[in-house]
Amino acid sequence: MSPHLFSGSTLDAYTSGVWHASALLADRVKAVRQPYSGATVADLQEQVDAVDLDRPLGDTGAALHEVARLYVDNAVWFHEPTYVAHLNCPVAIPALSAEVLISAINSSVDTWDQSATGTLIERRLIDWTAGRIGFGPGADGVFTSGGTQSNLQALLLAREEALAGRPERDIPRLRIFATTESHFSVSKSAAILGMAADAVVGVATDGTGRMDPVALAAAIEDVRRDGGVPMAVVATAGTTDLGRIDPVEAIGTICAEQGVWFHVDAAYGCGLLVSTRRRHLLDGIERADSVTVDFHKSFFQPVSSSAIVVRRGETLRRIAVHADYLNPRTATVPNQVDKSLQTTRRFDALKLWMTLRTMGSDEIGDMFDTVVDRAYEVYQAIQADPDFEAVAEPTLSTVLFRYRPEGVGVAECDELMPRLRQRLFYGGQAIVAGTTIGGHYWLKFTLLNPNTTMEHLSNVLNLIRLTGRDLLATTSDAAVMV
Repeated sequence: MSPHLFSGSTLDAYTSGVWHASALLADRVKAVRQPYSGATVADLQEQVDAVDLDRPLGDTGAALHEVARLYVDNAVWFHEPTYVAHLNCPVAIPALSAEVLISAINSSVDTWDQSATGTLIERRLIDWTAGRIGFGPGADGVFTSGGTQSNLQALLLAREEALAGRPERDIPRLRIFATTESHFSVSKSAAILGMAADAVVGVATDGTGRMDPVALAAAIEDVRRDGGVPMAVVATAGTTDLGRIDPVEAIGTICAEQGVWFHVDAAYGCGLLVSTRRRHLLDGIERADSVTVDFHKSFFQPVSSSAIVVRRGETLRRIAVHADYLNPRTATVPNQVDKSLQTTRRFDALKLWMTLRTMGSDEIGDMFDTVVDRAYEVYQAIQADPDFEAVAEPTLSTVLFRYRPEGVGVAECDELMPRLRQRLFYGGQAIVAGTTIGGHYWLKFTLLNPNTTMEHLSNVLNLIRLTGRDLLATTSDAAVMV
Protein backbone atom coordinates (compact mmCIF):
# COMPACT_ATOMS: atom_id res chain seq x y z
CA MET A 1 0.00 0.00 0.00
CA SER A 2 1.43 3.36 -1.05
CA PRO A 3 1.86 5.87 1.78
CA HIS A 4 1.41 8.67 -0.76
CA LEU A 5 -2.16 7.89 -1.89
CA PHE A 6 -5.06 9.57 -0.12
CA SER A 7 -7.19 7.08 1.82
CA GLY A 8 -8.52 6.36 5.27
CA SER A 9 -5.22 4.78 6.24
CA THR A 10 -3.07 7.76 5.17
CA LEU A 11 -4.94 10.58 6.86
CA ASP A 12 -2.02 11.49 9.11
CA ALA A 13 0.20 11.98 6.07
CA TYR A 14 -2.57 13.92 4.33
CA THR A 15 -3.28 16.32 7.18
CA SER A 16 0.44 16.81 7.74
CA GLY A 17 1.05 17.56 4.06
CA VAL A 18 -1.84 20.01 3.80
CA TRP A 19 -0.88 21.71 7.06
CA HIS A 20 2.75 22.12 6.03
CA ALA A 21 1.72 23.50 2.63
CA SER A 22 -0.66 26.04 4.16
CA ALA A 23 1.88 26.99 6.85
CA LEU A 24 4.60 27.46 4.26
CA LEU A 25 2.29 29.62 2.16
CA ALA A 26 1.25 31.70 5.16
CA ASP A 27 4.88 32.32 6.11
CA ARG A 28 5.69 33.46 2.59
CA VAL A 29 2.63 35.69 2.27
CA LYS A 30 3.44 37.39 5.59
CA ALA A 31 6.77 38.41 4.11
CA VAL A 32 5.43 39.55 0.73
CA ARG A 33 5.68 43.30 0.19
CA GLN A 34 5.36 43.54 -3.59
CA PRO A 35 3.63 41.59 -6.36
CA TYR A 36 6.75 40.04 -7.93
CA SER A 37 10.29 39.10 -7.03
CA GLY A 38 11.78 40.57 -10.20
CA ALA A 39 13.36 37.29 -11.33
CA THR A 40 13.98 37.03 -15.08
CA VAL A 41 12.98 34.19 -17.40
CA ALA A 42 16.63 33.12 -17.63
CA ASP A 43 16.99 33.07 -13.84
CA LEU A 44 13.98 30.84 -13.34
CA GLN A 45 14.58 28.65 -16.38
CA GLU A 46 18.00 27.70 -15.05
CA GLN A 47 16.55 26.71 -11.68
CA VAL A 48 13.71 24.66 -13.17
CA ASP A 49 16.01 22.90 -15.65
CA ALA A 50 18.35 21.92 -12.81
CA VAL A 51 15.69 19.69 -11.22
CA ASP A 52 16.09 15.97 -12.01
CA LEU A 53 12.54 14.67 -12.23
CA ASP A 54 13.80 11.07 -12.31
CA ARG A 55 15.32 11.41 -8.83
CA PRO A 56 12.51 12.05 -6.34
CA LEU A 57 13.22 13.67 -3.01
CA GLY A 58 11.12 11.03 -1.27
CA ASP A 59 9.68 13.43 1.27
CA THR A 60 6.75 15.83 0.90
CA GLY A 61 8.40 18.40 3.14
CA ALA A 62 11.55 18.46 1.03
CA ALA A 63 9.48 18.71 -2.15
CA LEU A 64 7.48 21.59 -0.67
CA HIS A 65 10.61 23.54 0.17
CA GLU A 66 11.91 23.00 -3.36
CA VAL A 67 8.60 24.22 -4.79
CA ALA A 68 8.71 27.20 -2.44
CA ARG A 69 12.09 28.20 -3.84
CA LEU A 70 11.12 27.62 -7.47
CA TYR A 71 7.53 28.80 -7.51
CA VAL A 72 6.17 30.40 -4.35
CA ASP A 73 9.09 32.79 -3.89
CA ASN A 74 8.67 33.92 -7.50
CA ALA A 75 4.89 33.85 -7.79
CA VAL A 76 2.95 36.81 -9.13
CA TRP A 77 0.78 37.82 -6.18
CA PHE A 78 -2.68 38.96 -7.28
CA HIS A 79 -3.65 39.84 -3.70
CA GLU A 80 -0.99 42.53 -3.49
CA PRO A 81 -2.64 45.97 -3.90
CA THR A 82 -0.07 47.17 -6.47
CA TYR A 83 -0.85 44.28 -8.81
CA VAL A 84 -3.11 46.14 -11.25
CA ALA A 85 -2.41 44.41 -14.56
CA HIS A 86 -4.86 41.79 -15.79
CA LEU A 87 -8.28 40.40 -14.92
CA ASN A 88 -6.94 38.51 -11.91
CA CYS A 89 -8.50 38.85 -8.49
CA PRO A 90 -7.66 38.07 -4.89
CA VAL A 91 -9.66 34.98 -3.99
CA ALA A 92 -12.37 34.41 -1.42
CA ILE A 93 -11.22 32.32 1.55
CA PRO A 94 -14.39 30.15 1.57
CA ALA A 95 -13.48 29.10 -1.97
CA LEU A 96 -10.01 28.10 -0.77
CA SER A 97 -11.64 25.89 1.86
CA ALA A 98 -13.65 24.30 -0.93
CA GLU A 99 -10.43 23.65 -2.86
CA VAL A 100 -9.25 21.37 -0.04
CA LEU A 101 -12.37 19.24 -0.40
CA ILE A 102 -12.39 19.33 -4.20
CA SER A 103 -8.81 18.12 -4.62
CA ALA A 104 -8.96 15.32 -2.04
CA ILE A 105 -12.37 13.87 -2.88
CA ASN A 106 -11.57 14.36 -6.58
CA SER A 107 -15.12 14.11 -7.89
CA SER A 108 -15.66 14.27 -11.62
CA VAL A 109 -18.92 16.00 -12.43
CA ASP A 110 -19.39 14.47 -15.85
CA THR A 111 -21.79 11.80 -14.57
CA TRP A 112 -24.03 11.29 -11.58
CA ASP A 113 -22.25 8.10 -10.51
CA GLN A 114 -18.95 10.00 -10.19
CA SER A 115 -20.23 13.04 -8.32
CA ALA A 116 -23.72 12.52 -6.85
CA THR A 117 -24.54 15.70 -4.89
CA GLY A 118 -21.80 17.51 -6.83
CA THR A 119 -24.01 17.31 -9.91
CA LEU A 120 -26.97 18.78 -8.03
CA ILE A 121 -24.90 21.61 -6.52
CA GLU A 122 -23.59 22.60 -9.95
CA ARG A 123 -27.08 22.50 -11.46
CA ARG A 124 -28.46 24.62 -8.61
CA LEU A 125 -25.73 27.24 -9.18
CA ILE A 126 -26.52 27.33 -12.89
CA ASP A 127 -30.20 27.90 -12.04
CA TRP A 128 -29.21 30.67 -9.63
CA THR A 129 -27.01 32.35 -12.23
CA ALA A 130 -29.74 32.06 -14.85
CA GLY A 131 -32.12 33.76 -12.45
CA ARG A 132 -29.66 36.61 -11.93
CA ILE A 133 -29.40 37.01 -15.70
CA GLY A 134 -33.18 37.13 -15.97
CA PHE A 135 -33.72 33.84 -17.80
CA GLY A 136 -36.85 31.81 -17.18
CA PRO A 137 -37.22 28.28 -15.76
CA GLY A 138 -36.25 26.69 -19.09
CA ALA A 139 -32.67 27.94 -18.86
CA ASP A 140 -29.72 25.61 -18.37
CA GLY A 141 -25.95 25.55 -18.60
CA VAL A 142 -22.75 24.03 -17.34
CA PHE A 143 -19.51 25.06 -15.68
CA THR A 144 -16.48 25.39 -17.96
CA SER A 145 -12.73 25.95 -17.72
CA GLY A 146 -13.01 29.64 -18.57
CA GLY A 147 -14.45 32.30 -20.83
CA THR A 148 -12.69 30.97 -23.92
CA GLN A 149 -14.37 27.57 -23.56
CA SER A 150 -17.70 29.18 -22.72
CA ASN A 151 -17.54 31.34 -25.84
CA LEU A 152 -16.53 28.33 -27.94
CA GLN A 153 -19.48 26.31 -26.70
CA ALA A 154 -21.87 29.21 -27.24
CA LEU A 155 -20.74 29.58 -30.84
CA LEU A 156 -20.91 25.81 -31.37
CA LEU A 157 -24.53 25.91 -30.23
CA ALA A 158 -25.14 28.88 -32.53
CA ARG A 159 -23.59 27.00 -35.44
CA GLU A 160 -25.77 23.95 -34.87
CA GLU A 161 -28.86 26.14 -34.52
CA ALA A 162 -28.05 27.96 -37.77
CA LEU A 163 -27.47 24.68 -39.62
CA ALA A 164 -30.60 22.97 -38.32
CA GLY A 165 -32.73 21.95 -41.27
CA ARG A 166 -29.89 22.60 -43.73
CA PRO A 167 -28.84 19.17 -45.02
CA GLU A 168 -25.88 20.67 -46.88
CA ARG A 169 -24.28 21.97 -43.63
CA ASP A 170 -22.76 24.85 -45.56
CA ILE A 171 -20.37 25.98 -42.82
CA PRO A 172 -18.28 28.30 -45.06
CA ARG A 173 -21.30 30.58 -45.51
CA LEU A 174 -21.80 31.15 -41.78
CA ARG A 175 -20.90 34.52 -40.29
CA ILE A 176 -20.32 35.81 -36.75
CA PHE A 177 -20.73 39.50 -35.94
CA ALA A 178 -18.44 41.11 -33.38
CA THR A 179 -16.40 44.26 -32.86
CA THR A 180 -12.64 44.69 -32.73
CA GLU A 181 -13.09 45.07 -28.95
CA SER A 182 -14.50 41.53 -28.66
CA HIS A 183 -12.33 38.89 -27.02
CA PHE A 184 -9.88 37.12 -29.33
CA SER A 185 -11.53 33.80 -28.42
CA VAL A 186 -14.31 34.68 -30.87
CA SER A 187 -11.93 34.43 -33.82
CA LYS A 188 -10.24 31.39 -32.30
CA SER A 189 -13.61 29.68 -31.90
CA ALA A 190 -14.52 30.37 -35.52
CA ALA A 191 -11.31 28.64 -36.62
CA ILE A 192 -11.92 25.65 -34.34
CA LEU A 193 -15.47 25.35 -35.68
CA GLY A 194 -14.17 25.02 -39.24
CA MET A 195 -15.51 28.34 -40.42
CA ALA A 196 -14.11 30.48 -43.21
CA ALA A 197 -11.15 32.80 -42.64
CA ASP A 198 -13.45 35.80 -43.03
CA ALA A 199 -16.22 34.31 -40.89
CA VAL A 200 -15.99 36.99 -38.20
CA VAL A 201 -17.52 40.19 -39.55
CA GLY A 202 -16.27 43.34 -37.87
CA VAL A 203 -19.05 45.63 -36.71
CA ALA A 204 -18.30 49.32 -36.29
CA THR A 205 -18.32 50.86 -32.83
CA ASP A 206 -19.53 54.21 -31.62
CA GLY A 207 -17.17 56.86 -30.31
CA THR A 208 -16.80 55.07 -26.96
CA GLY A 209 -15.93 51.58 -28.22
CA ARG A 210 -19.41 50.04 -27.96
CA MET A 211 -21.03 48.09 -30.78
CA ASP A 212 -23.15 50.35 -33.00
CA PRO A 213 -26.61 48.74 -33.41
CA VAL A 214 -27.24 50.58 -36.69
CA ALA A 215 -23.96 49.28 -38.09
CA LEU A 216 -24.85 45.78 -36.87
CA ALA A 217 -28.19 45.77 -38.66
CA ALA A 218 -26.51 46.96 -41.86
CA ALA A 219 -23.78 44.32 -41.57
CA ILE A 220 -26.34 41.54 -41.20
CA GLU A 221 -28.22 42.78 -44.26
CA ASP A 222 -24.97 42.96 -46.25
CA VAL A 223 -24.12 39.36 -45.38
CA ARG A 224 -27.56 38.12 -46.41
CA ARG A 225 -27.31 40.09 -49.67
CA ASP A 226 -23.99 38.42 -50.43
CA GLY A 227 -25.39 34.94 -49.84
CA GLY A 228 -23.99 34.47 -46.35
CA VAL A 229 -25.81 33.06 -43.35
CA PRO A 230 -25.80 35.18 -40.16
CA MET A 231 -24.96 32.69 -37.40
CA ALA A 232 -24.38 34.71 -34.24
CA VAL A 233 -23.88 38.16 -32.82
CA VAL A 234 -21.39 38.44 -29.95
CA ALA A 235 -21.94 41.40 -27.65
CA THR A 236 -19.48 42.06 -24.85
CA ALA A 237 -20.40 43.10 -21.33
CA GLY A 238 -17.01 44.35 -20.23
CA THR A 239 -14.41 44.55 -22.99
CA THR A 240 -10.90 43.60 -21.92
CA ASP A 241 -9.25 46.96 -22.56
CA LEU A 242 -11.86 49.69 -22.17
CA GLY A 243 -14.35 47.75 -20.06
CA ARG A 244 -17.17 48.81 -22.37
CA ILE A 245 -20.62 47.24 -22.30
CA ASP A 246 -22.27 46.88 -25.68
CA PRO A 247 -25.92 48.07 -25.88
CA VAL A 248 -27.36 44.61 -25.28
CA GLU A 249 -31.00 45.73 -25.27
CA ALA A 250 -30.80 47.19 -28.77
CA ILE A 251 -28.65 44.33 -30.05
CA GLY A 252 -31.12 41.82 -28.62
CA THR A 253 -33.94 43.48 -30.54
CA ILE A 254 -32.01 43.25 -33.81
CA CYS A 255 -31.13 39.59 -33.23
CA ALA A 256 -34.74 38.73 -32.47
CA GLU A 257 -35.94 40.50 -35.62
CA GLN A 258 -33.27 38.85 -37.77
CA GLY A 259 -33.48 35.38 -36.21
CA VAL A 260 -29.78 35.37 -35.26
CA TRP A 261 -28.29 33.74 -32.17
CA PHE A 262 -27.42 36.38 -29.57
CA HIS A 263 -24.45 35.66 -27.31
CA VAL A 264 -23.28 37.97 -24.52
CA ASP A 265 -19.71 37.56 -23.34
CA ALA A 266 -20.00 38.77 -19.74
CA ALA A 267 -16.79 37.11 -18.57
CA TYR A 268 -15.67 40.40 -17.03
CA GLY A 269 -18.92 42.25 -16.45
CA CYS A 270 -20.72 39.36 -14.76
CA GLY A 271 -19.98 40.96 -11.39
CA LEU A 272 -22.75 43.41 -12.24
CA LEU A 273 -25.23 40.55 -11.82
CA VAL A 274 -24.80 40.88 -8.05
CA SER A 275 -24.20 44.63 -7.88
CA THR A 276 -26.70 46.56 -5.80
CA ARG A 277 -25.84 49.81 -7.61
CA ARG A 278 -25.01 48.95 -11.23
CA ARG A 279 -27.16 45.97 -12.23
CA HIS A 280 -28.98 48.24 -14.71
CA LEU A 281 -25.85 48.29 -16.89
CA LEU A 282 -26.78 44.75 -17.96
CA ASP A 283 -30.40 45.55 -18.81
CA GLY A 284 -31.36 43.47 -21.83
CA ILE A 285 -28.98 40.59 -21.12
CA GLU A 286 -32.02 38.41 -20.47
CA ARG A 287 -32.71 38.53 -24.23
CA ALA A 288 -29.50 36.64 -25.00
CA ASP A 289 -29.55 33.05 -26.20
CA SER A 290 -26.33 32.37 -24.29
CA VAL A 291 -24.18 34.15 -21.72
CA THR A 292 -20.58 33.62 -20.63
CA VAL A 293 -19.80 34.30 -16.97
CA ASP A 294 -16.35 34.08 -15.40
CA PHE A 295 -16.70 33.69 -11.66
CA HIS A 296 -12.89 33.62 -11.42
CA LYS A 297 -12.85 37.27 -12.43
CA SER A 298 -15.62 39.35 -10.92
CA PHE A 299 -16.82 36.87 -8.27
CA PHE A 300 -13.35 36.55 -6.69
CA GLN A 301 -13.05 32.81 -7.27
CA PRO A 302 -9.87 30.78 -7.76
CA VAL A 303 -9.15 29.70 -11.34
CA SER A 304 -10.98 28.05 -12.82
CA SER A 305 -14.63 28.89 -12.29
CA SER A 306 -16.67 29.82 -15.34
CA ALA A 307 -19.95 28.86 -16.95
CA ILE A 308 -22.05 29.08 -20.06
CA VAL A 309 -25.75 29.69 -19.42
CA VAL A 310 -28.38 29.34 -22.16
CA ARG A 311 -31.89 30.75 -22.20
CA ARG A 312 -33.41 27.63 -23.76
CA GLY A 313 -31.97 24.52 -22.18
CA GLU A 314 -33.04 22.30 -25.06
CA THR A 315 -30.43 23.91 -27.32
CA LEU A 316 -27.75 22.04 -25.35
CA ARG A 317 -29.11 18.76 -26.73
CA ARG A 318 -27.64 19.58 -30.13
CA ILE A 319 -24.15 18.77 -28.86
CA ALA A 320 -25.03 15.78 -26.66
CA VAL A 321 -23.17 12.55 -27.45
CA HIS A 322 -24.04 9.36 -25.58
CA ALA A 323 -21.74 6.49 -24.66
CA ASP A 324 -23.24 3.29 -23.30
CA TYR A 325 -20.51 2.91 -20.67
CA LEU A 326 -20.90 6.47 -19.37
CA ASN A 327 -24.09 8.35 -20.17
CA PRO A 328 -26.50 6.06 -22.05
CA ARG A 329 -29.60 7.53 -23.64
CA THR A 330 -31.68 5.47 -21.24
CA ALA A 331 -30.15 7.11 -18.15
CA THR A 332 -32.67 8.20 -15.53
CA VAL A 333 -30.19 10.32 -13.55
CA PRO A 334 -28.71 13.71 -14.51
CA ASN A 335 -25.37 13.50 -16.32
CA GLN A 336 -23.66 16.85 -16.87
CA VAL A 337 -21.49 15.43 -19.65
CA ASP A 338 -24.61 15.56 -21.82
CA LYS A 339 -24.18 19.33 -22.04
CA SER A 340 -20.44 19.85 -21.63
CA LEU A 341 -17.56 19.91 -24.11
CA GLN A 342 -15.46 18.20 -21.45
CA THR A 343 -15.78 14.68 -20.12
CA THR A 344 -13.72 14.44 -16.93
CA ARG A 345 -14.39 17.72 -15.17
CA ARG A 346 -13.41 19.12 -11.80
CA PHE A 347 -16.07 20.08 -9.24
CA ASP A 348 -15.18 23.78 -9.43
CA ALA A 349 -18.75 24.79 -8.67
CA LEU A 350 -18.23 23.98 -4.99
CA LYS A 351 -16.01 27.06 -4.64
CA LEU A 352 -18.81 29.41 -5.64
CA TRP A 353 -21.28 27.50 -3.47
CA MET A 354 -19.06 27.92 -0.40
CA THR A 355 -18.57 31.60 -1.18
CA LEU A 356 -22.28 32.31 -1.54
CA ARG A 357 -23.15 30.33 1.58
CA THR A 358 -20.49 32.16 3.62
CA MET A 359 -20.41 35.71 2.26
CA GLY A 360 -23.58 36.08 0.24
CA SER A 361 -24.02 37.68 -3.15
CA ASP A 362 -24.41 41.23 -1.83
CA GLU A 363 -20.88 41.26 -0.42
CA ILE A 364 -19.50 40.02 -3.74
CA GLY A 365 -21.42 42.74 -5.53
CA ASP A 366 -20.18 45.38 -3.09
CA MET A 367 -16.57 44.33 -3.71
CA PHE A 368 -17.06 44.61 -7.46
CA ASP A 369 -18.69 48.02 -7.04
CA THR A 370 -15.69 49.09 -4.96
CA VAL A 371 -13.19 48.38 -7.74
CA VAL A 372 -15.41 50.19 -10.25
CA ASP A 373 -15.54 53.19 -7.91
CA ARG A 374 -11.78 53.09 -7.52
CA ALA A 375 -11.25 53.09 -11.29
CA TYR A 376 -13.17 56.33 -11.61
CA GLU A 377 -11.21 57.89 -8.75
CA VAL A 378 -7.84 57.07 -10.30
CA TYR A 379 -9.10 58.24 -13.70
CA GLN A 380 -9.90 61.63 -12.15
CA ALA A 381 -6.44 61.77 -10.58
CA ILE A 382 -4.82 61.01 -13.94
CA GLN A 383 -6.91 63.68 -15.65
CA ALA A 384 -5.76 66.24 -13.11
CA ASP A 385 -2.06 65.39 -13.48
CA PRO A 386 -0.26 67.20 -16.36
CA ASP A 387 2.29 64.36 -16.65
CA PHE A 388 -0.39 61.83 -17.62
CA GLU A 389 -3.14 61.40 -20.18
CA ALA A 390 -6.04 58.93 -20.24
CA VAL A 391 -7.96 57.39 -23.13
CA ALA A 392 -11.47 57.75 -21.74
CA GLU A 393 -13.61 57.66 -18.62
CA PRO A 394 -13.95 54.06 -17.39
CA THR A 395 -17.17 52.06 -17.46
CA LEU A 396 -16.00 49.23 -15.23
CA SER A 397 -12.61 48.87 -13.55
CA THR A 398 -10.04 49.33 -16.32
CA VAL A 399 -8.26 52.62 -16.92
CA LEU A 400 -6.05 53.23 -19.98
CA PHE A 401 -3.46 55.97 -19.62
CA ARG A 402 0.16 56.85 -20.19
CA TYR A 403 2.97 58.94 -18.85
CA ARG A 404 3.53 61.80 -21.28
CA PRO A 405 5.08 64.88 -19.68
CA GLU A 406 5.46 68.15 -21.53
CA GLY A 407 7.88 67.93 -24.43
CA VAL A 408 7.42 64.21 -25.09
CA GLY A 409 5.96 63.56 -28.53
CA VAL A 410 3.46 60.86 -29.46
CA ALA A 411 6.01 58.63 -31.21
CA GLU A 412 8.48 58.94 -28.35
CA CYS A 413 5.73 58.09 -25.88
CA ASP A 414 4.74 55.00 -27.89
CA GLU A 415 8.34 53.82 -27.74
CA LEU A 416 8.71 54.63 -24.05
CA MET A 417 5.62 52.92 -22.63
CA PRO A 418 6.57 49.25 -23.33
CA ARG A 419 10.02 49.84 -21.84
CA LEU A 420 8.50 51.53 -18.82
CA ARG A 421 6.10 48.64 -18.26
CA GLN A 422 8.92 46.10 -18.49
CA ARG A 423 11.07 48.10 -16.06
CA LEU A 424 8.18 48.14 -13.58
CA PHE A 425 7.63 44.39 -13.87
CA TYR A 426 11.22 43.43 -13.20
CA GLY A 427 11.43 46.01 -10.44
CA GLY A 428 8.68 43.97 -8.78
CA GLN A 429 7.06 46.84 -6.87
CA ALA A 430 4.06 47.19 -9.18
CA ILE A 431 2.67 45.35 -12.18
CA VAL A 432 0.59 47.14 -14.80
CA ALA A 433 -0.67 45.96 -18.17
CA GLY A 434 -0.21 47.48 -21.60
CA THR A 435 -2.21 47.52 -24.81
CA THR A 436 -2.57 49.29 -28.13
CA ILE A 437 -5.55 51.55 -28.84
CA GLY A 438 -5.83 53.60 -32.01
CA GLY A 439 -2.33 52.60 -33.03
CA HIS A 440 -0.78 53.95 -29.82
CA TYR A 441 0.57 52.12 -26.78
CA TRP A 442 -1.11 52.71 -23.43
CA LEU A 443 -0.59 51.46 -19.91
CA LYS A 444 -3.57 49.85 -18.24
CA PHE A 445 -4.80 49.59 -14.69
CA THR A 446 -7.12 46.61 -14.27
CA LEU A 447 -8.62 46.84 -10.81
CA LEU A 448 -10.12 43.71 -9.28
CA ASN A 449 -8.79 44.05 -5.74
CA PRO A 450 -11.18 45.91 -3.43
CA ASN A 451 -8.29 46.32 -0.97
CA THR A 452 -6.40 48.51 -3.44
CA THR A 453 -6.79 52.10 -2.23
CA MET A 454 -6.19 55.44 -3.89
CA GLU A 455 -3.02 55.71 -1.82
CA HIS A 456 -1.73 52.51 -3.43
CA LEU A 457 -2.64 53.78 -6.89
CA SER A 458 -1.10 57.18 -6.27
CA ASN A 459 2.10 55.42 -5.27
CA VAL A 460 2.03 53.39 -8.48
CA LEU A 461 1.48 56.54 -10.55
CA ASN A 462 4.42 58.18 -8.83
CA LEU A 463 6.55 55.09 -9.47
CA ILE A 464 5.58 55.29 -13.14
CA ARG A 465 6.51 58.96 -13.19
CA LEU A 466 9.93 58.35 -11.62
CA THR A 467 10.62 55.36 -13.85
CA GLY A 468 9.58 57.31 -16.93
CA ARG A 469 11.83 60.22 -16.03
CA ASP A 470 14.75 57.86 -15.54
CA LEU A 471 14.18 56.17 -18.90
CA LEU A 472 13.83 59.51 -20.68
CA ALA A 473 17.02 60.78 -19.05
CA THR A 474 18.87 57.60 -20.01
CA THR A 475 17.70 57.94 -23.61
CA SER A 476 18.73 61.60 -23.66
CA ASP A 477 22.17 60.80 -22.23
CA ALA A 478 22.67 58.05 -24.80
CA ALA A 479 21.75 60.44 -27.61
CA VAL A 480 24.31 62.96 -26.35
CA MET A 481 27.00 60.28 -26.17
CA VAL A 482 26.32 59.24 -29.77
